[in-house]
Amino acid sequence: MSSSLWSKLVEAQAAKKKRLMKVSCRRKVRNAWSCRRRPRSIMMKRRPRQAAGEEGSRRPMMNPIEKKIKTLKKLIPNNDELEPMGLDGLFRETADYILSLQMRVKVMQIMVKVLTGSDDE
Repeated sequence: MSSSLWSKLVEAQAAKKKRLMKVSCRRKVRNAWSCRRRPRSIMMKRRPRQAAGEEGSRRPMMNPIEKKIKTLKKLIPNNDELEPMGLDGLFRETADYILSLQMRVKVMQIMVKVLTGSDDE
């Protein structure tokens, strides 16, 4: 090969490599100027997650029953946190709330029958 042909080949390969570098930078990184920097995920080491209840953990460990009780307390309206009632009081409030919901459903069913003029019972 002649030297001019060889130099053209080297220039063409360099230009192709440069074009590919620009395209790959746009795909991998949002900012083109940070193309040659290492990705942040490689530079920063991740700390292993700590299980709940472990020393240094942000959340205290909660057993499954306590979790369900907390959820039940959230479902019952007018449940004052200022006035602790215990489990028996919570269950009583839950039963009362269920009964009131059942009564509301019956009232709405009666209203629908009256408003639609349906006589079947």
